[in-house]
Amino acid sequence: MIHSRRRVVVIGEGMLELVRKGETWQLGYGGDTLNTAIHLARARHDVAYLTALGTDPLSADLKAKWATEGLDTSLVLDHPTSNTGLYAISTDPAGERSFAYWRDTSAARLMFELDAVDAAMRNAEWADLLVFSLISLAILPPAGRQHLLGLASLVQANGGHVAFDGNYRPRLWNSVEAARTARDAAIAVADFGLPTLEDEALLSDAADADAVAAHWAGLGCNETIVKLGSSGCRLPDGSILPPPQVLNPVDTSGAGDAFNGGYLAARLNGASVSDAAKAGHELAGWCVMRSGAIPARDAAAPYA
Repeated sequence: MIHSRRRVVVIGEGMLELVRKGETWQLGYGGDTLNTAIHLARARHDVAYLTALGTDPLSADLKAKWATEGLDTSLVLDHPTSNTGLYAISTDPAGERSFAYWRDTSAARLMFELDAVDAAMRNAEWADLLVFSLISLAILPPAGRQHLLGLASLVQANGGHVAFDGNYRPRLWNSVEAARTARDAAIAVADFGLPTLEDEALLSDAADADAVAAHWAGLGCNETIVKLGSSGCRLPDGSILPPPQVLNPVDTSGAGDAFNGGYLAARLNGASVSDAAKAGHELAGWCVMRSGAIPARDAAAPYA
């Protein structure tokens, strides 16, 4: 549990987001770790986002909007020739989403090749909490993955903690074996594990949440919360915590990211594991009843 050190650095890819609105599309932004970072910032933690954007007007607009959410954008690097990735979301009548991506040449993929990343990493290695995901690793070339994993080890060596979400997207990997190897290397440097049973079943044929938790604990991650979608989550003691209510989602985009944000924000504030998981469920429930991966804050938003 953390309750006195609250500097958070989140690493990943923030992208332009297109959400279908009838016959038109609405432009916003999102990305798994970006969503979590914004939720943490809205909960009044000191959060910096480490990524790279282009130097085009859309990238400048993204950085400005992230700053209005309370994110520290001093670690958002500028790539001179690459631009920002883009994805589009469509949802079915049950709120389940499908994605189309245009991200193969995004600036974030090259963040560890920029000269400015050395200073950013020196800043990040003193974070009280470093947050990244399997997608963060997937978008990077092999050398970049090693830099990120090395940074996680430095954060721990400096007394900080590391949170890792095993967010698996098969299309981002050359093979399931490569994804599995990267996941296991990240688990080994993680203090907080946030896998999803559905992803783990795809990645390594995990039979159930107990098997997932055992695998993650066996690699050194002692606080693993296995996300079970609408069934809730498995806590480290083996109990299942269901959501507080059954919902009919409008849009499930970003539900797991919102859970991560609620859970980590609560743990940073000193909450117990079970209370933090309840906070994660509450924030995820608020998110899925609104459109977009990171809905605009409203009066019902459960930010402490």
